[in-house]
Amino acid sequence: MRIGVLGLQGAVSEHIEALQRAMRELNLEGEVFALKRREDLDGLSGLIIPGGESTTIFKLLSRNGLFETLRELILDGLPVMGTCAGLIMLAKEIEGGIEGQRSFQVLDIRVGRNAYGRQVDSFEACVKLSFDERPFKGVFIRAPRILGLWGEVKPIAFLGDEVVGVEAGKVLGLTFHPELTDDLTLHRYFLRRLI
Repeated sequence: MRIGVLGLQGAVSEHIEALQRAMRELNLEGEVFALKRREDLDGLSGLIIPGGESTTIFKLLSRNGLFETLRELILDGLPVMGTCAGLIMLAKEIEGGIEGQRSFQVLDIRVGRNAYGRQVDSFEACVKLSFDERPFKGVFIRAPRILGLWGEVKPIAFLGDEVVGVEAGKVLGLTFHPELTDDLTLHRYFLRRLI
């Protein structure tokens, strides 16, 4: 098993550490690494697109020649989890995007960038997961908001009545940062898709 965490920007090391811990808990063997080059795609089993700044992520992916190849891999069934800006990179529709910004367009959702406000408006809150009874502490940092969903997309995480996490096939998208907590529930949930 080879799992890449897109290593261009964002909480890369935190996702790597969370995945390594979750793999040990699930007795899985494999490699978790920061994916930065085309050569890193060989034998890739899964991908995490971390938070950061979605416009910058797109520009760096394009500059490194990774954008189209990664999009094809995701469309062909590569399991992927996008958190915060990673969710924006998966969305079909983006509100508040910068002109020329593109995404992988693999999730039938519309998102609003920085919809909860600026950095100073960041917060933590209990999120309800559809597949686990325990509350999950969501860390929302300049978080996007899911404004609409359709097609095969199912809500899996809620902040009150608001959807803050979705899945469709092997694609997960979260508006918050699970890697910034000690709770591995969502990383385990992602890994089970690779087994």
